Amino acid sequence: MSDSKSGGAKRYDAIVVGAGVAGLYQLHTLREAGYSVRLLEAGTGIGGTWYWNRYPGCRFDSESYTYQYNFSEELLEEWNWTEHFSPQPETLRYLNYAADKFDWHKDIQLNARVKSAIFDEATNRWDIKTDDGERFNCQFTIMATGILSATQMPNIEGIDSFEGDSFHTSRWPHDPNGLGADTSVYEGKRVAVIGSGATAVQLIPYLGEGAKQLYVMQRTANWASPLFNSKITEVEQPALKARYPEIFDACEESTGAFMHVVDPRSIFEVSDEEREEQFERLYKQPGFAIWLSNFRDIMTDMKANDLISEFMAKKIRERVNDPKLADKLIPNHHGFGQRRVPMETNYYETYNRDNVKLVDINDTPIERITPKGIKTSDREYEVDLIVYATGFDAGTGAMRRIDIRGIGGQTIQDKWSEALRTNMGVGIEGFPNMFTHDGPHAAFCNIPRCAQVTVDWATDLMNHMRDKGYERVMATEEAELEWTAHATEQADKTLLSKTKSWIMGDNIEGKPRDLLLYAGPAPLFRKKLADCAAHNYEGFTLE
Repeated sequence: MSDSKSGGAKRYDAIVVGAGVAGLYQLHTLREAGYSVRLLEAGTGIGGTWYWNRYPGCRFDSESYTYQYNFSEELLEEWNWTEHFSPQPETLRYLNYAADKFDWHKDIQLNARVKSAIFDEATNRWDIKTDDGERFNCQFTIMATGILSATQMPNIEGIDSFEGDSFHTSRWPHDPNGLGADTSVYEGKRVAVIGSGATAVQLIPYLGEGAKQLYVMQRTANWASPLFNSKITEVEQPALKARYPEIFDACEESTGAFMHVVDPRSIFEVSDEEREEQFERLYKQPGFAIWLSNFRDIMTDMKANDLISEFMAKKIRERVNDPKLADKLIPNHHGFGQRRVPMETNYYETYNRDNVKLVDINDTPIERITPKGIKTSDREYEVDLIVYATGFDAGTGAMRRIDIRGIGGQTIQDKWSEALRTNMGVGIEGFPNMFTHDGPHAAFCNIPRCAQVTVDWATDLMNHMRDKGYERVMATEEAELEWTAHATEQADKTLLSKTKSWIMGDNIEGKPRDLLLYAGPAPLFRKKLADCAAHNYEGFTLE
């Protein structure tokens, strides 16, 4: 599809960057609407998060049946989830099944990492180039690069000197015979994990069971809650599928687009006994119930949050045999739920094992990586494998690593150098005909439920432009300022912005402290998008 008008570049109506949940659905909707579209994916397969993150223990923390696409009744009927919280290999299998069913693969180009995207003001089109020099030209560029996809390695002296195996959790070696992790890299070996966030919480129980010796290098303890996952039996399947409309309705109405609905009562409206009964009941329920179905003020009132934090600390002490070790595993810099809560299975019990040692690097900081292992201030830990569970440059990271240039040659790095600004997390002033999904200012919610909303919204806007003969759309500066102020106001109603976390960009040295996600209720997010469309896409200029 080369075109002399584009200097030999392959010419499309739209280019989608990223083959995760949002990117795949965007490809689907654009094809259905009659657009020529190409999806560019850096990996050797589709799946986004579920392609890259193959570490042992990786799985959903939202119920499987709330995470799936709901645009196709056939797909809903044909696919059977085997667990209430799907493991990574099954999720990747599901996305490939959908891609096969709807023949998405023919419009996907793998091993195509986007290097640059330059807007041509004369033609109102984007010139896109991949790492290998291949060029594409399109009217619309859709960035579906994800919230947590730009890996972040720590800045530790000697990191390249280690003679054993080492990798970031999102680059875990693939199982040569399946879609999951290669477990041979750690079985029977001496292993160190640097980090104790959500990924580490899922991974560490597997390493504790399979490794000869495991050292967990922890700087910041995190609250974690039991997942209570279980199999879905063949007997359960029909009844579960019959509930799909009810389940999706619950997701539509809930704050975070999950099945869990917040208790409208204040924690201070009930007696101490009633409060503890509720905590105990929710603690024993699967998934995010203890966080998202709790009293309405545990995430808005510090005194209320202190009460749930005290309860969760008690639970940790009950599960860890050594009281001093339990204290190390209880966060003392943030309350429960002020960061996204990791879901775990036997995480705390893993520290009762003789072959597992917690190393508090606040007490004994890491000085450097050596050829044989990790040197802290008090000793060297010799290991065969170092796993970096050190997180991601969230929200803006993936886009900032691409040379994106808009009006007047402004780069996205310059745009966001001092403060993050978008319009509803889908449009950026100065960058016409570009839409973003699950990136900066994306709704803080169950990803597929909100991704389908923004994808449908962007597709509808493109259809509107085609019908009316518009060639260019761009967010206005005024709308960006209003949205950013609104997003900040919504965050300030909660405790999310009151603590250091990746949600605020605090894990990246030198990154401006900004709310990277939209913390308002998901129904309000959808309403904002719908109101914008209903008022002729107010907040965007159409030319």
